[in-house]
Amino acid sequence: MIFEPTAPATIPSAIGPYSPALSIGDFMFISGQLGMKAESGTLCEGVEAQARQALENMKEILKARGLEMRHVVKTTIFLADMNDFNTVNAVYGSYFEAPYPARSAIQVAALPKGALVEIEAFAVDTRALEVICNTQQCTCGCGCSCHED
Repeated sequence: MIFEPTAPATIPSAIGPYSPALSIGDFMFISGQLGMKAESGTLCEGVEAQARQALENMKEILKARGLEMRHVVKTTIFLADMNDFNTVNAVYGSYFEAPYPARSAIQVAALPKGALVEIEAFAVDTRALEVICNTQQCTCGCGCSCHED
């Protein structure tokens, strides 16, 4: 199969006919993650806890493919209430480092299971390129660390 689904046991089961993540080549598309615990399948209490759990679920999906949060290049945050933006933003900021992923934040009428936040992502597996760029054979001129004196 050309598409590779990723559904580690460490995240909640999908609540519909979709894959938690689907990869093709170096690209990984991560479905919206709710702030649900895998062991109970219930939402965490409050928007801060839900945001943190959604991002932890995302980390588990990435980890199952050998990736990290630094491989995420784009996220979309869906909020039940835009007044929660600053709270979610603070949690989100603790999971990423510069250069931060591109991002959109959208208020929606409702989320599955009555969730307060849902976060989806797009990641790129750059590990092969990183190996090449961190050798003296690199001639890409990309500005990576192998070009520094």
